[in-house]
Amino acid sequence: MTPKNLSRSCSVVGALTLSALLLPLSAAHAAAPAPRVTASTADAFGRVADAVFTDRTAALLDTAPKARTALKATTSGIRVPGTLARTETTAVSALHGTRSRLAALGEAYSAADTEVAVNRTRVTGRLATAWVTETTTLTYRRIRGDEPATTGFRAHHVLTFAAQADGTWKLTGERSTDKGPRQINQPVTTKLTKTTMAAVDAPRAATTYPAPANPKTLTGGPYDYAAMATYAETYWKNYNPAYRSFNSVGGDCTNYVSQSLKAGGWATVASSGEEYGTWNYTASTQTDTWVGVNELSWFTQTAHRSTPLANVYQMDVGDVMQMDFDKDGSKDHSMITSYRSGGGVPYLTYHDTDTYRRSLSSLLAAYPNAAYYAYRT
Repeated sequence: MTPKNLSRSCSVVGALTLSALLLPLSAAHAAAPAPRVTASTADAFGRVADAVFTDRTAALLDTAPKARTALKATTSGIRVPGTLARTETTAVSALHGTRSRLAALGEAYSAADTEVAVNRTRVTGRLATAWVTETTTLTYRRIRGDEPATTGFRAHHVLTFAAQADGTWKLTGERSTDKGPRQINQPVTTKLTKTTMAAVDAPRAATTYPAPANPKTLTGGPYDYAAMATYAETYWKNYNPAYRSFNSVGGDCTNYVSQSLKAGGWATVASSGEEYGTWNYTASTQTDTWVGVNELSWFTQTAHRSTPLANVYQMDVGDVMQMDFDKDGSKDHSMITSYRSGGGVPYLTYHDTDTYRRSLSSLLAAYPNAAYYAYRT
């Protein structure tokens, strides 16, 4: 496990609180003082979550807007109060802003598919909690002509419900449990509270497009950058069982990036006379630099394993990007470039939330006020 003073492996993002959404209970359950969640109730919980997340994703598409699934009455008996309608309207409006920022960066999505699975539920008194997994795929609009076909992510949410006296369930809250950057369909929320930490050595990278040329030799050198990308794209959602996961102790993003770098030829360093000069993983332990966001940055600078890039758009396959969500001087998230388009757009793959080929433009649109750090590996 990571030491308590280890820097954040991936920062916890804010959550959008929903106001209220009513779902039917059976007559028997309505009369019972302590309601049960049956298979049909759990299915209804999942359909509610699917409707909400589908609406948010649809707000990012450049096609004509569709009817809002989560905000209309349906024959299934779902009733939506005005408080929820107002909350979700605000969320969708914020996502329209994300879509506009994407368009300005030369990116758009033409189609989307969202599926929600209910993993488990729990009832405590008259309160129910549902843990769900959202799997969303977005199709890139062919604008430059060199975009990959799709981007995808898997996100985890917790929904809470309260049983009502009239035999209905009321949705009282929804929050993300992932510790990486907010996904592209997650609205911008309250800014994180800043903390104090000494500035790191690596300089911030500019985010303007296009970037000055900074070509990278992908083959024939000491590292196999294609192998790094292949590893990242193989294990972006199906974790490699040969490694421990750190999702429950701060986040798995840097552990995953370290694995990818090692797959491409980075040698581990078990001992060093330099502070933050080691980088190692064994069956029973690992160095802070293997799993910590800031510690990995410090290691790459100390060991001369990387060179800071002046602009994030200069990243190529195998290069690493880190984000400081709230510009408090402490980096929060690590990710690796697994694809670069001919037009010069890097696509990032990462854990927390598990994501495949998310465009740099998408991250910049979702986090316009974050600090970005790019490393030539």
